[in-house]
Amino acid sequence: MAKGSNQKLKLSYLCKILLEKTDDEHSLTLAQIMNELEKYDISAERKSLYNDFLVMKESLDMDVIKEQIGRETYYHIGERDFQLAEVKLLIDSIQASKFISKRKSNDLIKKMKSLVSEHQAKQLQRQVYVNDRIKSMNEGTYYTVDAIHNAIAENKQIEFVYCSWTIEKKLEPRRDGSIYRVSPWALTWANENYYLVAFDATVEKVKHYRVDKMVKLNILKERRLGEEYFKNFNMGTYALENFSMFGGEIKRVHIEFPNNKVGIFIDRFGKDILIRPEGQERSSIAVDVAISNQFFGWIFGLGSDVKVTKPDDVIEKIKIAANDFMSNY
Repeated sequence: MAKGSNQKLKLSYLCKILLEKTDDEHSLTLAQIMNELEKYDISAERKSLYNDFLVMKESLDMDVIKEQIGRETYYHIGERDFQLAEVKLLIDSIQASKFISKRKSNDLIKKMKSLVSEHQAKQLQRQVYVNDRIKSMNEGTYYTVDAIHNAIAENKQIEFVYCSWTIEKKLEPRRDGSIYRVSPWALTWANENYYLVAFDATVEKVKHYRVDKMVKLNILKERRLGEEYFKNFNMGTYALENFSMFGGEIKRVHIEFPNNKVGIFIDRFGKDILIRPEGQERSSIAVDVAISNQFFGWIFGLGSDVKVTKPDDVIEKIKIAANDFMSNY
């Protein structure tokens, strides 16, 4: 490569150098910047760099900060589109997301590092190692979610093969690989999984599907059906009945508990719940839940000092569930 053959790209490489090698704690002198440009076969004079810094500030909206330390002048990038704390937060969210596979998580984290300097990227390495959480084993989930969003935006039907996990940890098609054809209307996040809420025209019914169990998805030309079912559709109620651990008939239940366990109920039902004092360091709440064995198991797991006090028919069902559970031992 001839000396100076990249000269026309000087501004581009200057941006790259400052973004990668500087931050609020790391700066470069003009001499160091010129040395870095030399690595790309680009020569630069001090006066031309001053003009470049001005262009970066006024035209490219880059926060180039000039700082005098002793007799030397230093330059670094200050404000960025994403600050280090924000990138750390995004990486933690990626790591915590069950539907993003381990490999895709690593790919995304590598890309996230480009948002900060190389010095700051080293601080992110700690999160890369914390990757032993349960992750989706379906690599295609990431792209399936995107395709469903596109289908909803384009008002199109979709088709796919729906699967179940086998004991060998492989996805096996249901219904001998028959194609599912539905009209997608919403994507919702529940229990650390993505669900598609759709209209199945063959049975004229709203159904939901775990996105990580959908493969071979195609967007069809036909327009979506079932609009009348979703005009007044309450996604909150549907999610409570179908996606939460309390899947069943919705009823208002009164639960009494010791005050030191109030955090469990705030975490589960939110800060808007009305908490009533019951005396002797105890309180109670009244909440709408879907009655099911999962709900009973959750109550049992909170300990003998937590109990359902109303309604009577729910209490009877809890007693039956407890007796059925104990009959196994």
